[in-house]
Amino acid sequence: MPPLTRRSFIALSAAAAATSRQLLAAPHHTDAFTLVATQDRTRILRQAALYLHEPPQTLTDFPAPPSPNRPPSPHDFFSESDYFWPNPANPTGPYKEIDGKSNPDNFNGHRRAMIRLSQACPALTAAFVLTRNKPYAQAAAAHLRAWFITPATRMNPNLEYAQGVRNGVHGRSYGIIDTLHLVEVARAATFLAAFFTPTELTTLHQWFRDYLLWLTTSPNGIKERDATNNHSICWSLQAAEFARLINDTATLADLRTRFTTIQLPVQMAPNGSFPRELARTKPYGYSIFNFDCMATLCWSLSSSLPSNNVISTGARSAQRRDPRISDPHTAPSEPWALNPGPSSLTHFTLPDGRSICRAADFLYPYLADKSTWPYPHDIQHWESWPVRSPGLLFCGLACAHPDYLTLWRNLNPDPTDPEVIRNFPIRQPILWVA
Repeated sequence: MPPLTRRSFIALSAAAAATSRQLLAAPHHTDAFTLVATQDRTRILRQAALYLHEPPQTLTDFPAPPSPNRPPSPHDFFSESDYFWPNPANPTGPYKEIDGKSNPDNFNGHRRAMIRLSQACPALTAAFVLTRNKPYAQAAAAHLRAWFITPATRMNPNLEYAQGVRNGVHGRSYGIIDTLHLVEVARAATFLAAFFTPTELTTLHQWFRDYLLWLTTSPNGIKERDATNNHSICWSLQAAEFARLINDTATLADLRTRFTTIQLPVQMAPNGSFPRELARTKPYGYSIFNFDCMATLCWSLSSSLPSNNVISTGARSAQRRDPRISDPHTAPSEPWALNPGPSSLTHFTLPDGRSICRAADFLYPYLADKSTWPYPHDIQHWESWPVRSPGLLFCGLACAHPDYLTLWRNLNPDPTDPEVIRNFPIRQPILWVA
């Protein structure tokens, strides 16, 4: 690709602005694709180049240190609760919580490996979506194969040992938020069916089927589902994308009902804020995080499933449906479109006006100018927010706000603060509008 000159940058910016105006007149997923592709093409290809020749790394490359809480298998995901510290009053007892202050001595090897997966696989898939060059897809598929298919390296489909407390419980419901980083990985997998054998594809889908079963039936999964803050939204977003991948329409229907009857009424105030997040020691970061995840959940549950016959028969079926595909052997699964009308959660509104668009209305001024934030500052990482909010993109498209799209384009898409990266699960929006 030629270097980005000042003239080409101006041309790209003008094209993106024109596309955002067109969206207001005739919103359609192909227009959204043009908007994001115009904005992100250089970034996507640059990131994909970083990972193209890098081998996958899974949990088995990072053994957990010896401890009473260590899982019995190197294939079990293991993490320690962020905000727990030694208790001076009981040095040999369970650590105690100091909300908002992350303990740097925690074991984070498995988290870092999963975050790397969430960066590499979607970036490579995004490059494939843009270029249809098979090496990108083959490299992305290699990561999925290592994590979910190959017996020697795959992860066990549960989080029994996530966010345990040192000298205390070996795992907690809150740990389920750690696999939020598999959400975009699952979405990337829908584009890569043609790059697995039928047996591999069955095994890949079975992993997500098994994990979704654990997520929806285990005591920790049920407790996380019933949380009244960002944790339940993150649970639902995971369940939605995993169910979407395996065509579990019953789970998707349940998630839509849960959002409209429980999560939105309980979590959002009439002005669009999230009171439970505002009460935290990091009210700004948590408000942004919950908004981003809720907007992505609405977008996910408002989109149709990948076609069953595309998943089973591979690229040639998709080629007949997507005019952008020139080589049928490199085609991804069929793209999806937003369902217009009352089934779209991006347009669902409670009688008092609460909706994801109301949440965007509340938060937008503080994303545009953080100095106007009227609540306490976060006790850590205040300076690292905001970054490029996927909620701004999805609400800019769904709620017909070009100002949201303008701000989305201008915010940093690639944060470097590890805390922000951990709370920034949507890295390749092209996969959500393709």
